[in-house]
Amino acid sequence: MSAFSALLRRDLRLAFSHGGSVGLVVGFFVIAATLFPLAAGPERQELARVAPAVIWIGALLATLLSLDRLFQADLEDGSLDLLLAGGAPVSLVVLAKCLAHWLSTGLPLVVVSPLLSLLLGLDPPGMAMLGLTLLLGTPTLSLIGAVGAGLTVGVRRAGILIAVLVLPLYVPVLIFGAGAVDLALLGLDTGPSLALLGAILLVSLPVGTLGTAAALRLAVL
Repeated sequence: MSAFSALLRRDLRLAFSHGGSVGLVVGFFVIAATLFPLAAGPERQELARVAPAVIWIGALLATLLSLDRLFQADLEDGSLDLLLAGGAPVSLVVLAKCLAHWLSTGLPLVVVSPLLSLLLGLDPPGMAMLGLTLLLGTPTLSLIGAVGAGLTVGVRRAGILIAVLVLPLYVPVLIFGAGAVDLALLGLDTGPSLALLGAILLVSLPVGTLGTAAALRLAVL
């Protein structure tokens, strides 16, 4: 467990000390969402109707933007070889890196989402539900994305390849995440959508961790 916490602290320190990576993800998320009213017009009711989809797609694309460096930087400086050949289970290494990735990308997106919700005219029930769905859904984006990053580690210009691999797997998270917000705005029951988002996260935790560990073994060891 000490190896897990040490790796988690190291990755968080690197992510926030190179503030560009965190700032880039959050900046992309904010710009993507704020551009939409400029294109769609200032009609508040129309903006509020599409706001859940706009913010969810922005979060999904912002997460994709950061995935190609999830293992690539460690591969380039040689630390990935040391991590995989060390005594800690590879799946534990992957889990620590996924958690650090979510804390430095997914969680900041959740934090800034209320501001974007206000900009797009979401009502308070929609804002609360949007934050909850992002809190449940963005860890899944990191776990699924890690599999794509593991499969493409060492591949030049892997960003597009990762997008092709993981975007289809992101679709259920997008559907249930944005759908739950729409249901909340209509005053309907959001329990099934939230339960499905939670179930996807629970399934993604072992599948994403073990799948990424296997991909890294094939690519590196």
